[in-house]
Amino acid sequence: MNQPTISHMRLRLRPCLLLFALLACVGTVFTADASRTDASLRLVGVSKVDITPEYPIRLTGYENRRKESTGIGQRLFAKALAFGGDADGPAVLVTVDNCAVPGAVREEVLRRLAMKSKVASDRFALCSTHNHSGPMLAGVIPNIFNADLPPVQQATVERYTRELTDNIERAALVALADRQPAQLAWGVGRVGFAENRRNSKGPVDHDLPVLRVSSPDGKVRAVFTSYACHCTTLTRKYTQTHGDWAGCAQEALEREFPGAVALVGMGCGGDANPSPRGEVEMAVQHGETLAAEAKKLISGPLKPLTGVLECRSKRIELAFDTPRTRAEWEQLAQDKSVRLSYYGRKNLARLDRGESLPTRLPYFVQTWTFGSDMAMVFLAGEVVVDYSLRLKREYGARLWVNAYANEMPCYIPSRRILSEGGYEAEGAMAFYDRPTRLAPEVEESIFSAVYDLMPKQFPVTVEAGAASSKPAAREKPVLKTHQP
Repeated sequence: MNQPTISHMRLRLRPCLLLFALLACVGTVFTADASRTDASLRLVGVSKVDITPEYPIRLTGYENRRKESTGIGQRLFAKALAFGGDADGPAVLVTVDNCAVPGAVREEVLRRLAMKSKVASDRFALCSTHNHSGPMLAGVIPNIFNADLPPVQQATVERYTRELTDNIERAALVALADRQPAQLAWGVGRVGFAENRRNSKGPVDHDLPVLRVSSPDGKVRAVFTSYACHCTTLTRKYTQTHGDWAGCAQEALEREFPGAVALVGMGCGGDANPSPRGEVEMAVQHGETLAAEAKKLISGPLKPLTGVLECRSKRIELAFDTPRTRAEWEQLAQDKSVRLSYYGRKNLARLDRGESLPTRLPYFVQTWTFGSDMAMVFLAGEVVVDYSLRLKREYGARLWVNAYANEMPCYIPSRRILSEGGYEAEGAMAFYDRPTRLAPEVEESIFSAVYDLMPKQFPVTVEAGAASSKPAAREKPVLKTHQP
């Protein structure tokens, strides 16, 4: 049998080499950043991490809970979306089923991510659902129980805070590792269970913005939505871990879209409560109401987000109002209210140690813009509804406002609410261990930061700088309880 010559072998190999080369080129097309070949696609990763404590722990949100949790009513999660490739630095959005995540936890997660990825502070948004049946965390709402925690309980809180920090990092890293071509689209619906808790006829924001993340074949991979309403359907009598209406909405959406991850954040709901409230069945009702509206949007035509994601942030300082004198702290320390007397004694002790009480509050503002398609604003703290209503009035329908984001300094009242007084204006400052109410210019300071951050493709559509309402004469604050 004749053996093939070298020239014969080359002729036979050439078609194979050509085929391998073509396959390699095709592979390159599909494995590169999809946004380079199809403007409707970008890289998006999704993750979901269980953060439920398997041991008793103090639940935060209500001052009159005196014992540790008695079980698990619903499991809690940290969930993440990661956007974009590594060339320009990815962006990560995380939602956490907890009343409030302190800025110190965010900074520690960022420090770790900086060593393992290219996620920068501008491109990392951390949102809390503000459910009032989640574990207490170290360093946030520290005076909620009007007393120091027993050492054993404090140790448990610190343990869970460390575990949550690890789990938020894990959620971010898993989402980053999961990045694959996806389509983004968004729209806005409406649900109506939020009610102004200061005045039942007062302002509310019933908008329900929804972001849909789909694979190229149209399968829903993730949903992100937020609503401006406290997660307080469950009251202080409930003693198990639970995600409240936000947790129920996530469960309902994940049932409707098998395999998808549902993330829920909070809008400017600092002065809104769900109605009705008080029972688990009501939390389920609210969650399913929200999920039904979100499903209707997700299943219909939404506006594609094809623009480049640009992330900006700015740290500013908000001024506190006139400082209290030592005599005023001494008077508070003798107050019949347990809350105010604890608050007064704690600050008197600081003065006795020679410490100065702060006169300004660090505050973080963040914007994410998807080209000219849509802009997200992330505001820290318990922001009242006037902010979202004014922002959307000034910037129009392309705006999505998230509060309870990145850190939890205190309530953020508007000029109107400061003029009216009450819990959101001043009473809650004792829980947050702040020395006094914020100064009247707080609203304009925050809006000035937003104006600086918003790119030119999002111009103000009405006259900027107009306050949310004309302030009335300052009234004596009404120090209501945390049971509005």
